[in-house]
Amino acid sequence: MQPGKGLLMIQFDKAHKRFPNGTTAVHDLTLDLPEGGVTVLVGSSGCGKTTTLRMINRMVEPTSGTIRVGGKDVLEQDAAELRRSIGYVIQQSGLFPHRTVLDNIATVPLLLGWGRRKARARAAELLETVGLAADAGKRYPHQLSGGQQQRVGVARALAADPPVLLMDEPFGAVDPVVRTQLQDELLRLQRELNKTIVFVTHDIDEAVRLGDRIAVFRTGGHLVQCASPAELLARPADAFVADFLGAERGLKLLSLTTLEEVAQGPAPEGGRWRLALDAARKPLAWREQETDAEMPVRPLRDADSLLSALNESIAAPSGLVARVDADGVLTGVTSREDIHDHAGRVHSAASTVAA
Repeated sequence: MQPGKGLLMIQFDKAHKRFPNGTTAVHDLTLDLPEGGVTVLVGSSGCGKTTTLRMINRMVEPTSGTIRVGGKDVLEQDAAELRRSIGYVIQQSGLFPHRTVLDNIATVPLLLGWGRRKARARAAELLETVGLAADAGKRYPHQLSGGQQQRVGVARALAADPPVLLMDEPFGAVDPVVRTQLQDELLRLQRELNKTIVFVTHDIDEAVRLGDRIAVFRTGGHLVQCASPAELLARPADAFVADFLGAERGLKLLSLTTLEEVAQGPAPEGGRWRLALDAARKPLAWREQETDAEMPVRPLRDADSLLSALNESIAAPSGLVARVDADGVLTGVTSREDIHDHAGRVHSAASTVAA
């Protein structure tokens, strides 16, 4: 996922939210969200991340400061029109129980004055987009699983093709397997649709997996750091961010660091194990010289992670990782020692907290 062409879709300028009971939910937030990127807001409960999200579509209005969407101050726009122009997905999907799935998805287009036939055609198209069968459109929400309901919620948010999509812990109420599937689906959709997405979660692993940028908040609505996942993991701004990222910060960073900069060389001819290739020089297996016994080979590309390379170097009987190009043709091999050395340097960098 890559953010847009340097354009800013959402801008917070000293946005502050203080509730009537005296609680400050968001404290003088200044933050720019680029067009076409996924910005994930993370932090513990009560840190202001959901309030920040809801100020974008005026579900909550700022006490002071300015919020702009597409260059326009949200407070100078009609609230209902603003909300119809922004997709919104919440944890429990928020579907209307007595409407079919197709009619749920068509809700916003109908409110915008689309004809019923056009709105339902768009809804049917989106069923396929979010990975649901066409016959799901005739069902009611209670007839769907939790994961299917969340897919319908995403489809409904996308129905009028909004440039901005707000997602408030949308996958938090489903089991881990379904959650991973929904995350995969969101990544696929974003590659196709390139929306500006603001995503709220308390799960740092989810944030690292989905975000182009991660904004970390602490209690009182203070933004502590906003950076790419790799930068955040490698250079947390302070001990608070480091603690929030957790003890496995180094492993998370290895999952984001690619194999590209690790040296490779020709496959050795000698030794107990040799790399068997097909006629197109694509790796087939590790083959023992004396017995012709074979062990699986899992070739890796430059874009694969250091964590994958570490795992493969341990699994490979030769201690070597086969490297291939985009067509699967062998380019060389990398030793277990070189992978470990590079991983060690990355891990060491991640264990140091920025001053």
